[in-house]
Amino acid sequence: MPQYKAPLKDIDFLLNDVFDIQKHYQSIPGGEEATPDMVDMILSECAKFCENVLSPLYQSGDEEGCKFDAGKVTTPKGFKDAYEQYVAGGWQSLSHPVEFGGQGLPSSLGIIKSEMIGTANWAWSMYPGLSLGAMNTVLLHANDKLKEIYLTKMTEGTWTGTMCLTEPQCGTDLGQVKTKAELNEDGSYAITGTKIFISAGEHDLAENIVHIVLARLPGAPKGTRGISLFIVPKNKVKADQSVGESNNVICGSIEHKMGIKGSSTAVLNFDGAEGYLIGPENKGLECMFTFMNTARIGISIQGVAASELSYQGSLPYAKERLSMRSLSGTKEPEKVADPLIVHPDVRRMLLTQKAFAEGGRAMLYYSALFADKVASAETEKEREEADETLGMLTPILKAFLTETGYESANLGMQVFGGHGFISEWGMEQIVRDTRISTLYEGTTGIQALDLLGRKIMLSKGANLKFLTKEIFSFCKDYGLISRNPHKKDMLKFITPLFKILAEWQILTFRVMHGASKDRDYVGSASVDYVMYSGYVVMAFLWAKMAQSAYEKIETGEGDVEFLKAKIQTAEFYFDRLLPRAKVHANTMVKTPKSLMQMDEANFSFS
Repeated sequence: MPQYKAPLKDIDFLLNDVFDIQKHYQSIPGGEEATPDMVDMILSECAKFCENVLSPLYQSGDEEGCKFDAGKVTTPKGFKDAYEQYVAGGWQSLSHPVEFGGQGLPSSLGIIKSEMIGTANWAWSMYPGLSLGAMNTVLLHANDKLKEIYLTKMTEGTWTGTMCLTEPQCGTDLGQVKTKAELNEDGSYAITGTKIFISAGEHDLAENIVHIVLARLPGAPKGTRGISLFIVPKNKVKADQSVGESNNVICGSIEHKMGIKGSSTAVLNFDGAEGYLIGPENKGLECMFTFMNTARIGISIQGVAASELSYQGSLPYAKERLSMRSLSGTKEPEKVADPLIVHPDVRRMLLTQKAFAEGGRAMLYYSALFADKVASAETEKEREEADETLGMLTPILKAFLTETGYESANLGMQVFGGHGFISEWGMEQIVRDTRISTLYEGTTGIQALDLLGRKIMLSKGANLKFLTKEIFSFCKDYGLISRNPHKKDMLKFITPLFKILAEWQILTFRVMHGASKDRDYVGSASVDYVMYSGYVVMAFLWAKMAQSAYEKIETGEGDVEFLKAKIQTAEFYFDRLLPRAKVHANTMVKTPKSLMQMDEANFSFS
């Protein structure tokens, strides 16, 4: 079973050498509190919590799972104690406003914290993780009274939160939501309906659970235009803000799942439960996007976590397991066979995991910089530009990183051979736990439609500039008249990056032109487009990492072998993984004809 080791050296490299995080923090209000010593202390203490408390519960939590009995859920042994340590350590409050009990540190630190926690134990991480999206939604859309009551308790961590969207008859198509909200005399609402697939919807970790619920008011317009958003606590809240009687939110059952068995996925029945409107009437879906975007970035973390943890499991095995002799000559003649790691195909799998783990982490942290700017930009123009960039990155991260994370998890099993299929090694659990990542909070196809159908098509391609301008500027620094001392070393990255950047823009307009003639063109091209975009963004960040590594080697700073490995992994990515984008490029511009021409009756089993 992989025992998680926090990759602090890699995190430090990204923060200090690639992204110059201290310069970034000095540029945002409140960032001055995140001093180098403070950041190092936070990361070090979080690493200890993850390695010593959460990681040991990962496999046992899966084996035991959650227990359901008469509407109550008991989490696996050790989960509640771990959550109490989490709350006592103030981890939930890290990046939330001081006025509600938070520490007020940049949201980027919260993302790094979530990555370490999620990699150590993804199932456990979902309990506090769902709360983060609920907290952001309350912060942005609730009135001051509701913020004071609910946000303070959730910031403490003594109350947790959920997102209640899905119903038995609808998942992605929220226009079919049937849950009702009827006005009470005291200004609250009676919420009635059933929600399914509610992650962390019922558990024994916290004294109350705050549900963020989509429901319809009487006479509301049909479809998504008639949905409102409500706070519905599991237990009512007394005047002194202590927990009161049951609020008629009953857990009907929990799902039996392929993976993440330590996380309860609940069916919740709201039987006239007392709720409170947040945001305007019939604008609930717009408000819920705050939660959904937070959740999508959170699920992107799961993709990186899968790549990292599977790599941490397969690498020691590949170094220790003896199997056959190297094709290029015996490497360890004193042993009965050479270790797996000498074989090219095993190295292909390990390097793919490493490239996706470290490249994915860079994509997360890059996006986190924009999240910081959205939260604390000094001008509306800066905020809008940061928000548009983050809006473009979010579906790319969610789709690309979860798909590559699942690939990495499967490669981890493959390195083990038959042993990877056996539970005791823990590799198959990573695969089972990760499979959901491409499904919840919007499937890969939904993310792809969000990127191409909403962000690109609705802006007529204008939004693409938010992603391409920084990449173009980076490439330009190595242009014909550049005197950059690392130009010769970097051209192997800059030349293909510049070419694919130009191709990205051309492909975008080709797809837009095709869609102007056939609307199915968007649906047929979208998944290829989002994956292509992911490969381009990751290429940019691998080039930036290589640049930083060359600079540190020249100045004699840092671990030379670590830095050489960065450059070599970047070379592998550009040689072996970036060319996959060409297949996506070729496919996305094909007409939808071969997809759509077959009559439905001809989809048959015979």
